[in-house]
Amino acid sequence: MKRFVLNLTFLLSALPAASAWAADAVPAYPPHAIGNSLLRALPKNADGRSYQLHIHLPASYAKEPKRRYPVLYVTDGYWDFPTVVSSYNNLNYDKVVPEFITVGLGYAGEGLDYGQLRAWELSPVRMNPLASDTGHADKFLAALEREIFPLMERDYRADPAQRYLAGSSLGGLFTLHAMYAKPQLFKGYIAASPAVVAGNDWIIGQAKAYAATGKPIKARLYVTGAEYEWPGFLAGIQRYQALLPELKHPELVFQNRTIDGERHAGTKAESYTRGMRFVFEPLAPETGKSKD
Repeated sequence: MKRFVLNLTFLLSALPAASAWAADAVPAYPPHAIGNSLLRALPKNADGRSYQLHIHLPASYAKEPKRRYPVLYVTDGYWDFPTVVSSYNNLNYDKVVPEFITVGLGYAGEGLDYGQLRAWELSPVRMNPLASDTGHADKFLAALEREIFPLMERDYRADPAQRYLAGSSLGGLFTLHAMYAKPQLFKGYIAASPAVVAGNDWIIGQAKAYAATGKPIKARLYVTGAEYEWPGFLAGIQRYQALLPELKHPELVFQNRTIDGERHAGTKAESYTRGMRFVFEPLAPETGKSKD
């Protein structure tokens, strides 16, 4: 028993030293970062919104100081920016998309409730009659036009004639809303699993109203749904996809797709990858097909 106590005492006395040794043995590795990327927090604007931009610059950016680049703006940048940049790097390597700048749209600050923030920002219509914290997409669109576009075009050589927009879910709904509300702002749109059902198919009413004007939409549009979305949610997407050929928007080139085997969030990777290929096709260095 005495020997056990002595051994236990020795072990306990050795623990602090062992712990210190273990802590010292772990190197201070640098955090992982996405290459050629930066975060830029913007001052709070007139609507009290504090935006943060996730910016990825193409490989040639520093070497070609007089060159301007197309820009893909992506909603929910705090979630989707890494996915889009990863796919972009692969597609650009294959020469099926041009070099372009990616801007993830997000919010500055720590411990944020992204669900609440994005509901205010991305919904063009109130999610329900009492939800005053939704339905402000026009204010977000105005912030893009008045604050974010000028900054990118001044400080990062973004080409004002080559803007593109992508988003998923509510971000996809915002993307469709932007196309109808301000069709002159963007040359291409990727709407991944857009929340068409919001406001009882509100966006379908906007699409029909715009089509009735006969005005063109000089852009490319890629719309997806996921095979295993919530059934009612997917049905809304399918209603919009089925309506697109009937609307006959002059000059709009579009493609619909259902991502097989995926649910709501899992569809993002393929939706963005295929969407980028489609909307940037006119600027692609190559067609994407293998050479004989």
